[in-house]
Amino acid sequence: MTPYSLAFYMDVVTTGTVLGMGPANSPDDVTEVLGPDFGENVFNNRSMCRDYGLAEFYWDRASADLPWSGHHFSLQVHRLAYPNRIPVEDVLRARYGRFTPRLRFEKLQRLLARRGVPLPEIPEIPANAPYFRTFWQPDSRVAVSVIGMHGKYSTPENLRVGDVYKIHAPVTAEEVEWRRTQAGGARIGH
Repeated sequence: MTPYSLAFYMDVVTTGTVLGMGPANSPDDVTEVLGPDFGENVFNNRSMCRDYGLAEFYWDRASADLPWSGHHFSLQVHRLAYPNRIPVEDVLRARYGRFTPRLRFEKLQRLLARRGVPLPEIPEIPANAPYFRTFWQPDSRVAVSVIGMHGKYSTPENLRVGDVYKIHAPVTAEEVEWRRTQAGGARIGH
């Protein structure tokens, strides 16, 4: 096992899932794997988020009489840096061990590159640049948001430039192209 639960983050970036659960899985599927300890928010009976602490899964539907359809998931890595750290899901700790308060992007990127899993930089959403930088794994459609600089956004003081803020999926090739268009067509990364 890679130290400090880097193996977990590497698995997520490589597979586009959290313990095999991805954006397309149902709320019941996710609960079966991650457990029943979550906070749930439903908005207008059309959007739902289940917050497990580190992991969040989102679903939506056109009307209340239709089943939930998976939208995306995110790992709110920045939450681990707060003084009163959020608890990591028991199932994740049991499988991966201890989670550190910060995840250095450089180390994650280097270990993934050794596995042949590239993370090229893509343009950040204009409102977030230059405070965040985003890196994308095209095969798994996972994006990694990294602190680019401190300033505009209120981030935990314990986070440093170069720390991972969150990991989320899916980020499609169409979204990446939209980001490039919004950034004036400039290509960032290779």
